[in-house]
Amino acid sequence: MVAAATGLVAGVLMLDGCTSSVANRDPTGEIFPSVVGESLEKERRALPEDLAGAPTILLVGYRQGTQFDLDRWLMGLIQAEVGARVLEVPTIPGLVPTIASGWIDDGMRSGIPREDWGSVVTLYGKAAAPVVRFTGNQQGRLTRVLVLDEKGQVRWFDDEGYSPRKALEVAALVEQLGGGE
Repeated sequence: MVAAATGLVAGVLMLDGCTSSVANRDPTGEIFPSVVGESLEKERRALPEDLAGAPTILLVGYRQGTQFDLDRWLMGLIQAEVGARVLEVPTIPGLVPTIASGWIDDGMRSGIPREDWGSVVTLYGKAAAPVVRFTGNQQGRLTRVLVLDEKGQVRWFDDEGYSPRKALEVAALVEQLGGGE
């Protein structure tokens, strides 16, 4: 059993390095692609359709190493008292991660408080591909931050790493868009 688990981890890590590189791009002004994922609560989530009606911030991560930048974004947005839904969107293209999705999700659940499971929506395989094409995945350790308006249009985008100034920009934009959770 341990050998099988070790082999699976090695395979996932190898494929992480083998994922096709897609040039980064700024999708500001475009509608977020329609994709279906699953929250850590095991609920089906259609993005951006399930988010309609209010501004939402998506924090897209392509690699496990993104978590450091993503956590900084989360803390900064909380401190800036951003009045919008915030979703973490781990985006993992490829066949092997899709096969191992239950195991990967269980690993995420073990490190995330249950109360936050609904705000983590994972995209695997074919569901991940449109998002990779939408933002690019070069410099994969940096979070892709997308502010969507009530219709799913990207109103703000960043893929260059967290800064407090950017968190305040996001807070101001969300307020302008009518966010007020």
